[in-house]
Amino acid sequence: MTKMDRTNERILQVLSANGRISNIELAEKVGLSPSACLRRVTALEREGVIAGYRAVLNPAARGVGFTAYVSVGLSEHTKAAQEAFERAIARSPEVRECHNITGDREYLLRVEAADLAAYKRFHTDVLGTLPQVSAITSYVVMGSPKDERA
Repeated sequence: MTKMDRTNERILQVLSANGRISNIELAEKVGLSPSACLRRVTALEREGVIAGYRAVLNPAARGVGFTAYVSVGLSEHTKAAQEAFERAIARSPEVRECHNITGDREYLLRVEAADLAAYKRFHTDVLGTLPQVSAITSYVVMGSPKDERA
């Protein structure tokens, strides 16, 4: 297991901000030689600390102007109901994240749509038709002063 020292934490911080940074630039930023930096990054990848690299998408450039977090309560608390709900959500491109949570609701979704009308269609035609769903609460995102998802 790779030791999570300050240098490894700094490597992860820099890569989280810019996954396309060159090894030479990364080494300079964290104060290592390029070969030592590459060994650490390779070890972090091999051990699954770094699970992958991905592009950060600009929602507005993709035609997404509306984001909401949606809590969903299920009418039945069975494995079958959860699995059916999760299958339906997996087929819904508007749902960018789905989390099974604790509390008075079972799921928290992050939903992206072109606009309010598109979200209403998803709310009515997708969530509103699922037999497992008993409660839906929408929280409209008005701004995101901090968002570190990558």
